[in-house]
Amino acid sequence: MTGALFKANFWNPDILSTIGYDSIIQHLNNGRKNCKEFEDFLKESTLKRALEVFKQQVDNVAQCHIQLAQTLREEARKIEEFREKQKLQRKKTELIMDAVHKQKILQFKKTMDAKKNYEQKCRDKDDAEQAVHRSANVVNSKQQEKLFVKLATSKTAAEDSDKAYMLQINTLDKVREEWQSEHMKACEVFEAQEYERINFFRNALWLHVNQLSKQCVTSDDMYEQVRKSLEMCSIEKDIEYFVNHRKTGQTPPAPILYENFYCPKKSAAPPRKATGPNLARRGPLPAPKRLPDDSDYSLVDNYSLIFQ
Repeated sequence: MTGALFKANFWNPDILSTIGYDSIIQHLNNGRKNCKEFEDFLKESTLKRALEVFKQQVDNVAQCHIQLAQTLREEARKIEEFREKQKLQRKKTELIMDAVHKQKILQFKKTMDAKKNYEQKCRDKDDAEQAVHRSANVVNSKQQEKLFVKLATSKTAAEDSDKAYMLQINTLDKVREEWQSEHMKACEVFEAQEYERINFFRNALWLHVNQLSKQCVTSDDMYEQVRKSLEMCSIEKDIEYFVNHRKTGQTPPAPILYENFYCPKKSAAPPRKATGPNLARRGPLPAPKRLPDDSDYSLVDNYSLIFQ
């Protein structure tokens, strides 16, 4: 049957008429337009092209993508809220730790300064004691008295610096204990935040992957509906459907007879090889029977492969 329908159904008795040929060419051009539209769809893959070509199922897929995008935006909003909440919690702890760090550094500096002063006063006292011992045989009593006064002054300064140094040491120890306490609290807060963050992030990724997987399954189900519709398309029935609705006739034009100018009687033209089918020998082809559901066999979700 392939190749026999067109040449038997697109004739016209008028030899100048090209209606049969024009009908076939128009149909082929429309078919080429179908291919071009689908080619553009494959190349561009935009929502607009999808709505033009596969309006129903592709529109459903697009709607699913829109819903997925809305869901993802909602998930992004939740992540942002979670991140901001942790940021505020962490900021409070960081402010406390910054304060104790500064206090610790300042007190350590004061303690080191007190230590240097204490050590210097001790060296001054030692120098004064050595000076007194060296002047033991000196007859000048005034000079010895000055040395003893200096020794007494240096001893008092050493004792005062020792007390100040011990006071700074005690203060530094209290600051150290406070810093250690706040450091442990901060570690507990940060560890709890990290546990919460990892748990939240893991669950968010899990949900996101599930949503993408669900979207793939849903899209494939919709595409499967298109594939099932395409499986119902028959090339032979498609051609028959076109022929039944667009055929122009089964009788080719008769030969043009020779007319003698001096003798009006027409005579047959010189015999030549026939270009059309010999319908006299086989008779006219019976008209194809139309089944009740023929109008739907070439439809794919309201998209017809036949241009009417």
